[in-house]
Amino acid sequence: MQETELYLQNVVNVLSREIGVRTYQTIRKLEQTVQYISGQFESFGYQISRQPFPFRGNTYYNLVAEITGIASPSRILIVGAHYDTVSSTPGADDNSSGVAGLLAMARALAGESLAHTVRFVAFGLEEPPAYRTANMGSYHYARNLQKSGEPVEGMICLEMIGYFSNRRGSQHYPLPFFSLKFPTVGNYIAFVGNIRSKGITKRFAESFQDAVDLPVVTLNAPAIVIGIDFSDHWSFGKFGYHAFMVTDTAFYRNPHYHAQSDLPETLDFESMAKVVEGLTSAVRAWRRV
Repeated sequence: MQETELYLQNVVNVLSREIGVRTYQTIRKLEQTVQYISGQFESFGYQISRQPFPFRGNTYYNLVAEITGIASPSRILIVGAHYDTVSSTPGADDNSSGVAGLLAMARALAGESLAHTVRFVAFGLEEPPAYRTANMGSYHYARNLQKSGEPVEGMICLEMIGYFSNRRGSQHYPLPFFSLKFPTVGNYIAFVGNIRSKGITKRFAESFQDAVDLPVVTLNAPAIVIGIDFSDHWSFGKFGYHAFMVTDTAFYRNPHYHAQSDLPETLDFESMAKVVEGLTSAVRAWRRV
């Protein structure tokens, strides 16, 4: 676990400190990020493919690495995270933490013989002005999946997985009555998705909880609940895929959300490592939902 913690910390430091703000306008920094993520995947033994897509006169990239399944290669599970930020933040939690988790999972699973195919995808352009539009990197990727007819059976979106708090009242919710059912202490990881994705969300949460002692809370609800589809799993939902988000709940917990103070020292790398361990174990155990 300590080795995973150190790896996560290193990735977050590179992305948020050495590279820093990574918006759609900072083309050079985004290319640095692409090179770094590609280099990490390649160091684990993966072959990388780039999916280019246009936005406002520039070209951006999704990065894809894959473990092809042995028994059922046509059964595809996608694990993804976006690597861009808004202009006001270096983005340690949003979303260097998600990218670090993505890479750490790829690192842990590298060279393993899995029954099913697992694809790791680092998405360009999740943040505004691309946010929740057809310009998101994940939207381009999901649309191409549908066009090609690939049988994707699930998608896991890693969106801010690094901020935890043991302070009473540190956890907030979109509706006041949620606090009657859910914890008011932000020391858990959340699996969040739409109603259609309830089955896959529940299955992964159960496997996750079997592997680690970090509490997990699940919520599948209509999009009217603010925050339910606020990341790349939204894109996959648009094309009918089962998808859910793994999150520390962003602005419902993290006071540094989209701020200059979203820095590595605010994150809990021990809990992040448990998120990675739990998800990695769940991916190994994954079966058709």
